[in-house]
Amino acid sequence: MPTKDNRQIMQDFGIRRGRQLLAVGVALFLVFFLAMLYKRPTVLGEFSKDAVFGAQVIVIAAFIGFSRVNWRCPSCNKYLGNDLSRPACRKCGTRLQ
Repeated sequence: MPTKDNRQIMQDFGIRRGRQLLAVGVALFLVFFLAMLYKRPTVLGEFSKDAVFGAQVIVIAAFIGFSRVNWRCPSCNKYLGNDLSRPACRKCGTRLQ
């Protein structure tokens, strides 16, 4: 397998970080929006509290699944953990920023 140069790795990490930040924003917005619907289920029509709660669970599960796939080192493909501004991979030591 050909190795990537450091510039390409940093570029790939930047793209992954951007997608991760977007996913965090969308997931937070949807969870808070659904929490508002849970408190007032008749604001946008008739929603049962069980349906709103189920939608919240689906949003959280989708975010976790996306993060497991997206938030990996571009060099060794190991999970990067919970630090969005990580300067280097903990596993292989590749510089990410």
